[in-house]
Amino acid sequence: MVSRAAQRISTAATPEQAVRPKRRRLSPEAREREIVDGAIQFFAEVGFGGGLRDLARRLDITHQNLFRYFPTKEALIERVYLEVYFNRWQPEWETLMRDRSRPLAARLIAFYKSYLPVIFRYDWVRIFMFAGLKGVDIPQRYIGIIQDRLVGPLALELRELAQTRSDAPPSAQELEIAWGLHGELFYLAIRRWVYGLAVPDDLSPLIETSVSRFLDGAPAALRKLGTAQS
Repeated sequence: MVSRAAQRISTAATPEQAVRPKRRRLSPEAREREIVDGAIQFFAEVGFGGGLRDLARRLDITHQNLFRYFPTKEALIERVYLEVYFNRWQPEWETLMRDRSRPLAARLIAFYKSYLPVIFRYDWVRIFMFAGLKGVDIPQRYIGIIQDRLVGPLALELRELAQTRSDAPPSAQELEIAWGLHGELFYLAIRRWVYGLAVPDDLSPLIETSVSRFLDGAPAALRKLGTAQS
C-alpha cells in the first residue's frame, strides 16, 4: 500500500514545472495580435513550409487555441498579406505620382525616399521571396498593385517625355521599360535581407542616381521601341 508521503511526492510538481511561469491571460484582441506578429516573424524566418503546430509551439499556445483565431493556414497567410503588404501601401503615393505640377524626376525621388523605408525590412522582403518560391500568391497580388498604381502610370509619363503619345494602354514592352527603375531599387532590399550583403544606411544618393540614370535611358528606349513597331 502506498503511503501518504509517497502519494505527496508522486503528485508534486517537477522542478521544471515548479519554476515555469504561468502564461498571462490576454484579451482576444491581444492574443490575435500576438499570433499575427508571431506568424509574420515565423514565415520570414522559415518560409511557408512551417506548420501551424510549429507556430503554436513557438508562441507557447495550444494548436487548438491558434485554430480558434485562424482555422486554416490560408486564413493566417491572408492576414499576413494584409498586414505586411496591402495595409502598408500609402494612397498619398498615388497622388504624388499624378502631380504633374512637379517634374517627373522629383516625383520619383520623393516616392522612393518614402517607399523604400516601408519595404526595406526583414519580414517584408523574406516573406515576399519565400511566398514566390512556395507558390503562395502574395507576390502576384502585390505586383498587381505596383503595376496598376505605379508602373502603369509611369509608363504613360515616359510617353510624355519620349513624345510618343498614344491613347492606347501601355504595351507589354512599355511596361517592361517602366519596371526597370522599380526592379533596380528593390534589388537593394534583396541584397540586404536575402543575400546578407552590405547596403548603405542612407539610400537617398542611390535613389537620386538611379532615377537620373533611368530618365536618361528610358525615354530613348521608348522612342526606339516606337520606331521598331512603326
